[in-house]
Amino acid sequence: MTDFEFILVLYALLLGLSMVELLSGFGRTLENELETDAKGNRFKIGWLTPLLGLFVLLDLLSFWMFAWTIRDLISVSSTALLAVVVFSSSYYLAARLVFPTKPALFEDLDTHYFRIRRTVMGILIALVFAQWGYLLTIEPLRDQVITAQTLSITALLIVMMAATMVTKNRKIQAILLVALCVRYLVIYLR
Repeated sequence: MTDFEFILVLYALLLGLSMVELLSGFGRTLENELETDAKGNRFKIGWLTPLLGLFVLLDLLSFWMFAWTIRDLISVSSTALLAVVVFSSSYYLAARLVFPTKPALFEDLDTHYFRIRRTVMGILIALVFAQWGYLLTIEPLRDQVITAQTLSITALLIVMMAATMVTKNRKIQAILLVALCVRYLVIYLR
């Protein structure tokens, strides 16, 4: 077993649980929307929380790909294991918050979105900075990542994520979340 394989087991476990949390949260929420209460009122998922869930999923996949990119540079140490646990546990927390445990407590899931968006996006922004901090400590990668293209793509990501933290308009939120998802899809599909 290589050092990368040893570390990846822990990383994959926690990131995999994050994916399961997102999917099960969406499943619970969808199930709740399909049920009608005794008064005939329907629960509304809205667009914001599912878009946030999709963005978190795409962001999570980007960090999984990042792990593959640096596979030859990873070595087993207590520091590396601690960093992986903190990093991937932060992802789990962000994923856990996206969908409420009891969606039936909300008439409109957009209410939940506005309660958790700052925390979720704050965690994801912190993880981007942690990734960059790590990259800048590795000399062979430093020159590859400090380019106008990577800096501008990352700056755009952070600006859009930060904008979701402060904007109160639902339409602007939806536009930002779609743009964040499209950004990742363009990067993945090129």
